[in-house]
Amino acid sequence: MWYTKEALPMKLKPITTAPSLKDHIYHVLRTALIEMDIYGDDVELKLDERSVAEQLGISRTPLREALTRLEQEGFVSVVPRKGIFIERKTREDILEMIVAWAALESMAARLAATDASDSELAQLRAHAEAHSASAQRADLSEYSEANMVFHQMVLSMSNVSLLSRMADSLFVHMHAVRRRALAENDRASRSVADHMAILDALEARDPDRAERASRDHTMRLYAHVAAHWTWLDPRSDTESTSAMTAPAT
Repeated sequence: MWYTKEALPMKLKPITTAPSLKDHIYHVLRTALIEMDIYGDDVELKLDERSVAEQLGISRTPLREALTRLEQEGFVSVVPRKGIFIERKTREDILEMIVAWAALESMAARLAATDASDSELAQLRAHAEAHSASAQRADLSEYSEANMVFHQMVLSMSNVSLLSRMADSLFVHMHAVRRRALAENDRASRSVADHMAILDALEARDPDRAERASRDHTMRLYAHVAAHWTWLDPRSDTESTSAMTAPAT
């Protein structure tokens, strides 16, 4: 884990009313985590509990309940006498997540090749083509969001809800990893080409090709992280909790 000293400025709006306040707080915080670039250079990862509660307009008791849920799901860590920190995975953790995502999505693509409706495939192509220009413009923030929507659409088209739910547990970190990786080594352009290859296989109703194209796409991310993200190599527990600073890349 890598931490920083300063409090993290999260984009939060006051909580109003909700059927389940603690669930609503949880989803607001999780959405804020998704929108953050948690693998960016020098990003601040410490949460100021009092500041977060004030921004949301709530007491700290329901906030702590939501943070406990996020901790159980591996999104934040509570360090005694130091505070609450957004969890940033080690390189080995990330590589394992990428393999798991590749397995889930490649199976989803295989199923989608035969089970997705023509309408769903048309929507997927419209989405991919609409956002390919943002990658060419190097508008990586916009393309990063569209990129993850593409993958979620493929998972949904499998018509196996468990695949989507399992992938959802990896979503926060996979989204952040892809966001950073897209800006490196012209990977955004490569991503567009890969998405079109997946689309072509799905529209051809070829499950073998769809599965292979999806798996190869994600495993190219694996190869990139394995080769270039050495700055995330774990240090000893003593170093990681005492230094409390993000590594330079």
